Amino acid sequence: MTRRVPVLATLVVVLAAAAMVGLGLWQLQRREAKHALLASFARNAALPERALALPTPDETLFSRVTATCTAPTPPTRSAGRSSGGASGYRFLVTCREGFVVDLGVASDPRLTPVWTGGFVRGILTRAPDATSFLERLFGARPELKPMIVPATALAPGLSASRAPDPASVPDNHLAYAVQWFAFAGLALVIYAFALHRRR
Repeated sequence: MTRRVPVLATLVVVLAAAAMVGLGLWQLQRREAKHALLASFARNAALPERALALPTPDETLFSRVTATCTAPTPPTRSAGRSSGGASGYRFLVTCREGFVVDLGVASDPRLTPVWTGGFVRGILTRAPDATSFLERLFGARPELKPMIVPATALAPGLSASRAPDPASVPDNHLAYAVQWFAFAGLALVIYAFALHRRR
């Protein structure tokens, strides 16, 4: 005996698969935008040094900039690596002007570097995201401040931090797109098998 195809269930599955395909296409569009952004990063590395201008759009990252930092905050600590590849603790300060300066890296977490501000030159990037997993899960997306990473340490007892590298910027949109397309195809195959069993 042949049973009729359930209309509501079929509509739900088709709409879900269409949504997954849409997400896959969106990831492909984001991939094109990311490639354009990565190309701008590569161009920025070859540009002459310039004064830091705020605000800083993403297209200006990885360029060489200069700035003057006044009234820096007490240093905060995060994980980092030195220019020689050694892991340690990276010390960051926020300047009154609104940007962050990477003072350098130390292996001793008890170290309290002293830096009162001044002229800075280095590579422009973004400060690390300090939001927790739970905050990000519930939609917290703070705007990351611009950060200058100098080629030399700015306080005694520190080593220079590893220079920002455009190659470290993730480019995984193609993998995400393939996953969404695979989910859509799998949903349709499973539903078709369920209908076959039902009939």
